[in-house]
Amino acid sequence: MFSLTETLIDIISNIATIVLLLSGTFFIISSSIGVLRFPDVFTRLHAATKASTLGIASVLVGTFIYLYAEYHVVSGKLILAILFIFLTNPVSGHMLSRAAHGRGIKPIIHNRKDAYEDAIKKSE
Repeated sequence: MFSLTETLIDIISNIATIVLLLSGTFFIISSSIGVLRFPDVFTRLHAATKASTLGIASVLVGTFIYLYAEYHVVSGKLILAILFIFLTNPVSGHMLSRAAHGRGIKPIIHNRKDAYEDAIKKSE
């Protein structure tokens, strides 16, 4: 026999899972559109790393909540995947943008400063 508390917890976990999966899907689709639509390498890297990090992490957290609520499974692989995504995506985006800037690719600048180029000039 189900108690009211168990039913309420099931409803909350299902809503949390649905919200996380939908928001993750939204961020992943936004990231894909950003990669296609943004004008230069740096803004495309921004879209590819930040939005996809949040999207993939949301999908993985939603999956983790679903597995825990439905099967009482604490998935270590999902936790490691979330940590790996949060650690590697921003660092790889940063390193790719530094490499692109080092190769002479300039950002499209509208009313902004190229702070990295200014820092390089100061250090020389």
